[in-house]
Amino acid sequence: MVAEDLSPRVPLVVGLLALLPVSWYAFGSSLPAGAISGLNVLIIITSLYIAFGPVSEPHAHGSNKAS
Repeated sequence: MVAEDLSPRVPLVVGLLALLPVSWYAFGSSLPAGAISGLNVLIIITSLYIAFGPVSEPHAHGSNKAS
């Protein structure tokens, strides 16, 4: 299996697994720091999911406009 063959959902699940050690840290030592760390993990996962998702329409950049 090659990384290019994976759908964006597989890395999303792997990224969500990063919340496990963050929750361990939050409940083990500092709840506010763990909450902020968890929020950062969710922001990063969401950004990567959007960045590597399919593009809905092609970008023409005005190349087909008639002058």
